[in-house]
Amino acid sequence: MAFGGLFSTDIAIDLGTANTLIYVKGKGIILNEPSVVAYHVKDGKRQVLAVGEDAKLMLGRTPGSIEAIRPMREGVIADFDSAEEMIKHFIKKVFRRTTFSKPKIIVCVPHGATPVEKRAIRQSVLSAGARKAGLIAEPIAAAIGAGMPITEPTGSMVVDIGGGTTEVAVLSLGDVVYARSVRIGGDRMDEAIINYLRRNQNLLIGESTAERIKTSIGTARMPDDGRGATIMVRGRDLLNGIPKEIEISQAMVAEALAEPVQAICEAVMVALEATPPDLAADIVDRGVMLTGGGAMLGELDLALREQTGLSISLADQPMSCVALGTGKALEYEKQLRHVIDYDS
Repeated sequence: MAFGGLFSTDIAIDLGTANTLIYVKGKGIILNEPSVVAYHVKDGKRQVLAVGEDAKLMLGRTPGSIEAIRPMREGVIADFDSAEEMIKHFIKKVFRRTTFSKPKIIVCVPHGATPVEKRAIRQSVLSAGARKAGLIAEPIAAAIGAGMPITEPTGSMVVDIGGGTTEVAVLSLGDVVYARSVRIGGDRMDEAIINYLRRNQNLLIGESTAERIKTSIGTARMPDDGRGATIMVRGRDLLNGIPKEIEISQAMVAEALAEPVQAICEAVMVALEATPPDLAADIVDRGVMLTGGGAMLGELDLALREQTGLSISLADQPMSCVALGTGKALEYEKQLRHVIDYDS
């Protein structure tokens, strides 16, 4: 069809380890769902049962015939087929109404992704029905989404804490001057909480419970009164195998999260050491911007400020910064052409 271009709507995808967000050109973010696919397995054949929100409820609660998978691990594709199914499903969901012709899609990738990992993401998006797939580095997208003036000749530092990776980057003149990707993020925080409760309380909890603890009372610093808010948590007692409920305080969570928080602080410190002096001066001036879902961890900005002495600010909508930035790259493609990579 000759008019294909008229009807195809270009989209930007933030393909995250924990959540996938889709931005439609001219409309904004219209989909935000967990990156989870659930399959029904029969005679060795997998059939997609649910994707996104519905599939996430099944994580850790499936019978033998159903498996719930998170196709993304540490910001890159871990299960190729599932990732493709998931992208297809989300694209279909976005284009419910129209007979959808092939859109142009821009996807963000972690700065530390290898060429093989990048090719896997590009391939998945193309086989899910894109006519053209562009990639943009996650820290650049996060900085654009947080409204930082990245095209100016001044240094901006962005710390994007996602589900699987934390990207620390110093940007100037619209490109990355220094970037470091550490594979620590929200998932690692959940794991830390699970391990801590197993060691110290003999209680075994699942991933979804750990995530609930993190989002409700998670904190990066010891509470001033040495205890803080509390929450009741249910799990399995490892001593006698019976389910039980215990009370957990913020102080425990702070202790559990000390290690991942320390790792994030260190990544920021290393980035500052590697920054050219003039840009470092700009960063002292302007401070550091925190984006990504992990940035919503309580008092993380304070913990970072204590470590670095810099002013640390939290983006307005940390969760959707990367998707907004990737979307802006779509809208202002001419100005940002050099940061989008279409070939390879």
